[in-house]
Amino acid sequence: MRDDLAVESLSALAQEDRLAAFRLLVKAGPKGLASGEIAEKLAIAPTRMSFHLATLERGGLVVSRREGRRIVYSVSFDRMRGLLEFLTEDCCGGHPEICGVSRRLNEEDC
Repeated sequence: MRDDLAVESLSALAQEDRLAAFRLLVKAGPKGLASGEIAEKLAIAPTRMSFHLATLERGGLVVSRREGRRIVYSVSFDRMRGLLEFLTEDCCGGHPEICGVSRRLNEEDC
């Protein structure tokens, strides 16, 4: 991952509501959650949640799709894996097991 993409992704996560939404979407897995459902679960106004989800999408961490009248968001697991690998690639002189990153995350793990 390029430095600028890592900064973009990390910047998108650098806010409490966005971090909470991202973590909720990670738990939801590939099926994702509708924006209204995310707002409700996190007790955030829907318009404010839409703003935060758009920021996460611009940061490449989530993707959206339309299902009828709902917009459903899910984590971009490829980008998340890329960011995690970027952050740990030089861990402890090439020994990532010291950092606790002994295997790649798989989408099936979610």
